[in-house]
Amino acid sequence: MNVREIGRLLRNRKISCVELIQETLADISKRDVFRSLITITADQALGEAAERDQELAQGIDRGPLHGIPTAHKDLFYTRGVLTTGGSLIFRNFVPEFNATVVEKLKTAGAISIGKANLHELAYGITSKNPHYGFVLNPRDVTRIAGGSSGGSAALIAAGFIPVSLGTDTGGSIRIPASYCGIVGLKPTYGRVSVRGVLPLAFSLDHVGPLASCIEDCALVMNAIAGDKDVDFNLAPLHDLRGVKVGVPKNFFFDGVSEEIATAVKKSIAELRREGAFVSEVQVPNLRDANFAARIVQLAETAALYAHHTDPALFGEDVWALIQQGKTIAGHDYVNAQRLRTTFRREFDALWKKIDVLIAPATPIAAPHLDETRVRIGNEEEDVRMASTRLVRAMNYTGEPALSMPCGQTSAGLPIGLQLISRPFSEPRLLQIAKTLEAVVSWTHSRAAGPNL
Repeated sequence: MNVREIGRLLRNRKISCVELIQETLADISKRDVFRSLITITADQALGEAAERDQELAQGIDRGPLHGIPTAHKDLFYTRGVLTTGGSLIFRNFVPEFNATVVEKLKTAGAISIGKANLHELAYGITSKNPHYGFVLNPRDVTRIAGGSSGGSAALIAAGFIPVSLGTDTGGSIRIPASYCGIVGLKPTYGRVSVRGVLPLAFSLDHVGPLASCIEDCALVMNAIAGDKDVDFNLAPLHDLRGVKVGVPKNFFFDGVSEEIATAVKKSIAELRREGAFVSEVQVPNLRDANFAARIVQLAETAALYAHHTDPALFGEDVWALIQQGKTIAGHDYVNAQRLRTTFRREFDALWKKIDVLIAPATPIAAPHLDETRVRIGNEEEDVRMASTRLVRAMNYTGEPALSMPCGQTSAGLPIGLQLISRPFSEPRLLQIAKTLEAVVSWTHSRAAGPNL
């Protein structure tokens, strides 16, 4: 159920906030084989639910998120609650204050039921966490949920909660959204506060929502964004006449599985049928952007963790990446940062021609847990490189980008569609996505969640 549906039940007194949280926790206890949570905060959640019930009884309504269950990726500071970062380094870390976005969601009335599992230190795309368990994909438990916000996505895909918070440094919201068949938004860089969030790479980190639908993403953005005069939840358009959609000639459809490309092209056809003006466009050289972004991430993450010298505290993959980051020369890092200006100019020129860019979110569907390489057509590619290839550059340039489901493979796995737009255009991006959501075929059975 989505936020609007749950909210209607709460306001019509069909269920109380306490009963909702009790049923959510019971459902998680019964069905969560996905290792989606590191910490469950049952007592705290039930206490907050009782307060939200009392407020409704007194005529106090905090808005659409009042009483809605949520969870926070275990990078977000939560006052008095263990915040591990999915790592042994922070296994005993209990913050004294809430992250800004955690506090904003609480003020909006949302109730956190716990801290979601993730790829260690948010530094990976599988969420195969060696310390807190491998997160499994609710659509197929033999496959990864994606990462690094894998637990956040799994909670929603399983139907436990409608919304969750994640972070995105190289695709870590959009990849699990694509693999789990839900919606995930990486906002414009700087749009949402990262205060009180364990960092990975300072100039690439973004905070954003994962949700059951586009509207739920918009409602969370209304709560967490710093722009109180901006409404992210605009009504869907009657049609898409006047909307200029760019289809990339280069890069985004290179090395993409045939089923993924076909599903995305069907969505493009739906946009055209809804009246959008669709044209092919040349995008900047995103292979070079990806290369520069990886240099930035490797160097900035190594700077954070270089003083840790015991490899036993890290998973093998994360330790290897930190050591690799130590080898990045200062001039390479500076030059990679300088290139951002060039790519920003090129994208600014592109946004003068189009409103939104449409592309696959990932070139493949969710890989199996034991896969380290995947075959796309006649080529093989590392799972991590394949998963991040179509999303990483948007962390580097800062454009808002979302992943939404647009179909399924012959194996029944979700296919993610990516929509990208100019900086600080999230309300329009979400409005276009909401309009498309109503017409795009997505037939995968959705988990029911608590028995409401």
